[in-house]
Amino acid sequence: MTQTPITLAPRAALLVVDVQKGFDDPSFWGPRNNPAAEDNIAALMDAWRESGRPVVLVRHASQPGSVLAPDHPGHAFKDLVEKRRHESLVVTKTVNSAFYGTPDLAGWLAAEGIAQVVVAGIQTNMCVETTARMAGNLGFDVLVPLDATHTFDLAGPAGLALTADQLATATAVNLQGGGFARVVTTPELLSAASGAGGRAA
Repeated sequence: MTQTPITLAPRAALLVVDVQKGFDDPSFWGPRNNPAAEDNIAALMDAWRESGRPVVLVRHASQPGSVLAPDHPGHAFKDLVEKRRHESLVVTKTVNSAFYGTPDLAGWLAAEGIAQVVVAGIQTNMCVETTARMAGNLGFDVLVPLDATHTFDLAGPAGLALTADQLATATAVNLQGGGFARVVTTPELLSAASGAGGRAA
């Protein structure tokens, strides 16, 4: 989706947003898109660890009754994330943006000298897009690998509805067209992460 080569900063942070078991419940969420999302997220996490770049895990804590509520098994990270967790910072939030969570993500990024973030995870048009928009507003260089995200069909007012793929397309247009972030692909990021010029010291 990009036309210029990607350069990753040595300390570019990968934000893995809400990759939790509760999103595996189709009876709660409905039809989803992009079945390759989890494999792409895992590949990015592996590449970030291999290159020594930081990974931040974001977890949503919903109200009781939700499959993402803290007292529900769905609150847990999916296995692909848990097994790659290592010493990653974990941010817990109750709203769409990872920048309104605990601990303070913006403060941590600033303290670590991080100016570039890659945002992947669930849902494309909800917490991924909101986090990417806010990161752009805060002055970060933001990259969003759309193929390392997924979402669900969604109904709106007066009978309006969009499929998950339509919502993902809208997110891509909103983020890049609106100047919040660059929409990229997982292969582009993997290539940049493994390149000699982009490898962390």
